[in-house]
Amino acid sequence: MNTLVLAPELDNCHGVGKVTSRIGLETNALAFTHEHDLLNLISAAHANNPLHCVLVDEAQFLTRDQVCQLGEVTDRLDIPVPTYGLRTDFRGEPFEGSKYHLAWSDNIRELKAICHCGAKATMVIRLDESGNPAKEGSQVEIGGNDRYVSLCRRHFKALLT
Repeated sequence: MNTLVLAPELDNCHGVGKVTSRIGLETNALAFTHEHDLLNLISAAHANNPLHCVLVDEAQFLTRDQVCQLGEVTDRLDIPVPTYGLRTDFRGEPFEGSKYHLAWSDNIRELKAICHCGAKATMVIRLDESGNPAKEGSQVEIGGNDRYVSLCRRHFKALLT
């Protein structure tokens, strides 16, 4: 199947235009910014070589308009668009892309993470340079498993209050 993989340019943790799994699988991706019209970008790629699927990594970084454009890819071009991303940031606030995915997606499937207590992890905290939970800062700060920890809501609230 011909799959177009998209990843935000700002996610450069493993290199721009790369999607890497925690177990080390890697693939090249077309990097995009907030200025890209994803419907036009995908339409052009599809016209050049018909696409069977478009996969978007780190979808929390999409804009409202880009989430709408991906819906148009599904509705107009009849191409499925699975996306992967976080619901909330390290403060428990929704990302723009996540908010509109939750509102407009045809299907939402949650991948489960586990808190250190064994409960379902629904939140994430960011660690500062000393390993303490960050309570302030930019919503977007690229980092890997060394900077972010998945927690259940109870432990998330306990660490941030």
